[in-house]
Amino acid sequence: MLDLAPVTAGSSPADALRNTIDLARRVETFGYSRYWLAEHHLTPGVASAAPAVLIGLVASATERIRVGSGAVQTGHHTAVVIAEEFGTLAHLHPGRIDLGLGRSSVGRLLERAGQAPAPAPPAVPVAAAAPAPAPEPARASSSPAASSRVVGGLLVPAQPALSFDLQRLGRLLRLVGFRDDPDDDYAGLVRDIQALFAGTLRAEDGTELSAPAAQGADAQIWILASTAGESARTAGELGLPLAANYHITPAGVLDTIDAYRASFRPGVLTRPRVMVSADVVVGPDDESARHLASGYAPWVASIRAGGGAIPYPSPPEAAQAAAALSDEQRALIADRLDTQFVGSPQTVVRGLQVLRDVTGADELLITTITHSHADRVRSYQLLADAWNNQ
Repeated sequence: MLDLAPVTAGSSPADALRNTIDLARRVETFGYSRYWLAEHHLTPGVASAAPAVLIGLVASATERIRVGSGAVQTGHHTAVVIAEEFGTLAHLHPGRIDLGLGRSSVGRLLERAGQAPAPAPPAVPVAAAAPAPAPEPARASSSPAASSRVVGGLLVPAQPALSFDLQRLGRLLRLVGFRDDPDDDYAGLVRDIQALFAGTLRAEDGTELSAPAAQGADAQIWILASTAGESARTAGELGLPLAANYHITPAGVLDTIDAYRASFRPGVLTRPRVMVSADVVVGPDDESARHLASGYAPWVASIRAGGGAIPYPSPPEAAQAAAALSDEQRALIADRLDTQFVGSPQTVVRGLQVLRDVTGADELLITTITHSHADRVRSYQLLADAWNNQ
């Protein structure tokens, strides 16, 4: 499972972090095999900004469950820092630490910005009749997929055309230390981490480089990918396991997995291994689950507007916020709402079985957000009971 340490409306970041520790203890007893922590910065509704720190706390508070990152954003860190942090964790918690590596994809937008012939529309479209007050700041835009499709019963939605305020993104990325290097060698960084764990890293002049905190670590490396690009290919070429993203960018999940499998060469693994993420909310019945998940629409809308996730709203707040969404805003978040698995345990298990079968996933990475911590714990428990009894 993947945890963002969500900050909910009316609660504090400290509450969110304490809930993360409590949830980890609970899901271990439910039988979950992994507990991953996300990395998000300068986001009002997310407290998981320092995954290595949280992983150490969660691993110390639990006994058996594997604990890891989903994912370390490599654009903000160096190979040495990543290897030493996760090597330290692995030495203290042998056999239990996962190192999920991801690229800071928003940074790629800055690299492409100069190629855009004209500014894209605002992230949250305004009515056509509204007057244009001032020129929009430069924006980078993603291109939409051709159309939605259903594959083996699984919805693969069209990718909405997203746009981002480049000036704001640039400021935020500088604050978190993003390295805006178009020549960045992602595969090389992963190889350097592997070499630091193995104790085989050498400087350019052949000098042996020693990192005791990393050397000998048994942290399991995973590559997280949202597209069929470099991350998926790197995982395949190095024979590493892949975590493919269905819960944030569902449009690309099948292409991502296909690219990974096509590029796979025996390395750490002798055959491909795929994990697929999914957004899930489980309630006693379909209606109650939909009520628990009602905050998802305004929450995702806040992300797609470019301001970062808001504190997750309560159902009454969510109803008011959802009613205020324009048709354009709803279209902007439809792919995520339509691919969230919400319902009774039986409803959700059926949906997740389709996701597993169509993608060929060896594991599913479940992420659940509700306003109430108790409801979130209960959702994970209901899912585990139903999945184990199918």
